[in-house]
Amino acid sequence: MTDTSQPAARKAQEFEQVVDKADRNVAAFDHRQKSLIHRLQHTLHSNPTLVPIIVLIGAVIVFGLIAGGKFFSPFNLTLIMQQVSIIGILAAAQSLIVLTAGIDLSVAAIMVLMAVIAGNLSVFMGVPPVIALAISFVAGTCAGMVNGFLVTRVKLPPFITTLGTWSIFYALNLYLSGAQSIRSQDIDANAPLLKFFGETISLGGARITYGSILMILVFLVLWFMLNKTAWGRHVYAIGDDREAAELAGIRTERTLLSVYALAGFVCTVAAWASIGRVGSISPQAFYEGNLQSITAVVIGGISLFGGRGSILGALFGALIVGVFQSGLRLAGVDVLWQVFAIGWLIIIAVAIDQWIRKVSA
Repeated sequence: MTDTSQPAARKAQEFEQVVDKADRNVAAFDHRQKSLIHRLQHTLHSNPTLVPIIVLIGAVIVFGLIAGGKFFSPFNLTLIMQQVSIIGILAAAQSLIVLTAGIDLSVAAIMVLMAVIAGNLSVFMGVPPVIALAISFVAGTCAGMVNGFLVTRVKLPPFITTLGTWSIFYALNLYLSGAQSIRSQDIDANAPLLKFFGETISLGGARITYGSILMILVFLVLWFMLNKTAWGRHVYAIGDDREAAELAGIRTERTLLSVYALAGFVCTVAAWASIGRVGSISPQAFYEGNLQSITAVVIGGISLFGGRGSILGALFGALIVGVFQSGLRLAGVDVLWQVFAIGWLIIIAVAIDQWIRKVSA
């Protein structure tokens, strides 16, 4: 009788070896795949401005190829800077709030209200422009502190708080201005200092406004405060985990109040720059400034959940919006589809942020 048990056992053993080798290969492949994903996630998590920088560079290259020399002309590039300067400064103020896991829907209303106050005082009431501006800066800081007080002391959610104060500040705009704009001629005659940031300097074929330079300076100063001071570390700690920050001895309420006050101050900087940019003062100007500032913050890689991101990302976010609008315009795309493209940018930016958080967990 033939013994078939040994060949069968040998075949079974060989089959198990083949399966085991295949399993090891698959495991090694999965490990490489996971390692690549985790390395990418870690890089993006450690460098939150990397995504907006890549998007900005890619957008510049693409629209440069589509629009040709018109896009890269000094006039067009400096025009982009001018167009995003006001929203960029507002985005800097918005970033401060978002880093603490809050949101401010009143930044544009504060900005316009401070412009109306400075304009009324200097143009119609004869107050020296320097004093009028100083009063507006104090008022803007106080407006931010009102938001901060309601959030820290009354314990209201930032979204609801600033939604309410947006309506209040907007109503004050209309009341103080009588719903009337202050004309450029009146500003020139009585308070030309208010239009200082609308002045330009020429560099080759480019004309750079002082407002564009101001925007960059605002971001650099705030970046230094957030990254090189104890106050900045406290801001990030509060946004990451407020309860843990309190246990670590951080005075969270005082820090939050200072953040909202500083945001109000930055909004007043934007108010002064906006007068120079527009040339007049309208109580209904920059009506969509709140949403545009949030757009720049989100596209710039600052997490809406707080505690992660660089304020410089908001600058890149504002520039990305400006580049897309300019590039699509030069390509002959209708304004409707420009807004459509920006909407997709926001969705994609939030999806990337969620993906980074999910993988890091």
